[in-house]
Amino acid sequence: SNLLQVEFSNLLPNLWLSETYTAALTQGTATYTLPARLIAPMAVYLTTTSGSTSADRILTPISTYEYAALPVKTTQGPPTSYWFDRQEEPIMHLWPVPDGNATYTLNMRMVSQPQDAKLPNGHTPEFPYRFLDAFTAGLAARLAVIYRAELEDKRKADAERAWNIAATQDQEDVPLWVAPLIGGYYR
Repeated sequence: SNLLQVEFSNLLPNLWLSETYTAALTQGTATYTLPARLIAPMAVYLTTTSGSTSADRILTPISTYEYAALPVKTTQGPPTSYWFDRQEEPIMHLWPVPDGNATYTLNMRMVSQPQDAKLPNGHTPEFPYRFLDAFTAGLAARLAVIYRAELEDKRKADAERAWNIAATQDQEDVPLWVAPLIGGYYR
């Protein structure tokens, strides 16, 4: 059952496993080690507080290559981008590095790792009701490999169908807005 939960985690995102993690930023500190349970960022934003005024701003993700290409990684200022280094204990690298001109709080909506299923004491696997069929079908497919090899293909097809139905329901239902940035054309 734990291996099936790992597989579900690898088929990101699983919205039911999301949580908001916050970290107070320190001037001159570019890297922040996150708890191992945090798998992937969904949204990262910075709260900047100056005096009694606070404002939130989305940070832009950059790739490993883009982070490596930054010539001066110690430049200080309000952070505008991040590189999520997906290690066993993930690391969030910010750029520019937080300066001392305001108080910064990093807010991260993250996908989390499910808790391990434990047979003693009957721990229930961590997933919502709408995934019961996907979990059961996935477990049957895994067990068919060992106990009923002649049914393996059928059980895998059942598991894939059940996953697709559940995953289709595990999404945000919001409109998509695409607008060109043409302000520079009219100066």
